[in-house]
Amino acid sequence: MAEFVTLEVSEGIGTIRLARPPMNALNRQVQEEIRDAARQATVDPEVKAVIVYGGEKVFAAGADIKEMVELDFVRMSEIVADLQSALGAIADIPKPTVAAITGYALGGGLEVVLGADRRIAGDNVKLGVPEILLGIIPGGGGTQRLARLVGPAKAKDMVFTGRFVGAEEALQMGLIDEMVAPDEVYNAARKWASQFTGAASRALAAAKAAIDQGLDTDLATGLKIEQHLFASLFATADRTIGMESFVENGPGKAKFTGK
Repeated sequence: MAEFVTLEVSEGIGTIRLARPPMNALNRQVQEEIRDAARQATVDPEVKAVIVYGGEKVFAAGADIKEMVELDFVRMSEIVADLQSALGAIADIPKPTVAAITGYALGGGLEVVLGADRRIAGDNVKLGVPEILLGIIPGGGGTQRLARLVGPAKAKDMVFTGRFVGAEEALQMGLIDEMVAPDEVYNAARKWASQFTGAASRALAAAKAAIDQGLDTDLATGLKIEQHLFASLFATADRTIGMESFVENGPGKAKFTGK
């Protein structure tokens, strides 16, 4: 039974909840529990979309520095791949994902957020990758996902300075997608996720894979990835349901099965 990270499923939406008071510091146990929760959300057929949430006051204020301070080069070299895959586990979920951000999302906390498909934040959030102030750099995917999301210049500004970004600036630079009142963050995330509870799950997974894999390669290879995934959907029941429903009843009326 996980101690700090849980997966709660309700009405087709899985909520991965971080709960390690007071600041949800991401020690190795929390990292592994995030990975486990992401796996559960991936394989559970009842979960159609996923919210990752740190609670009403804070998302996560980064890695547990007290745990890291004693590590040397050899030990960190042994565990850094696990650190990176755990903090990036949300990105591996083949379903729509949304980060519901309150308070601080810093360092490893922001790296978890960067793995989501969408980011909804309270208007009082502070986001940042302050690792440079500790004499290190982001190691959980931050240098790569942040640069891909907001562009290299803005990413370098945040990484080089370690400064915190407020909600308004984060919205303008594309670091978050929606800004709401702090007490509406989770509700707004559920509203977005609820769009997909009756959707064609395999088509959503294919769309996500096509976009994510295509962005990591050149256009010609990306188009081949799209070709393969597009054609593969013609082996699904939902493709038949969707097209037959369109012909008979018009768009938007199909009752998909997720198969």
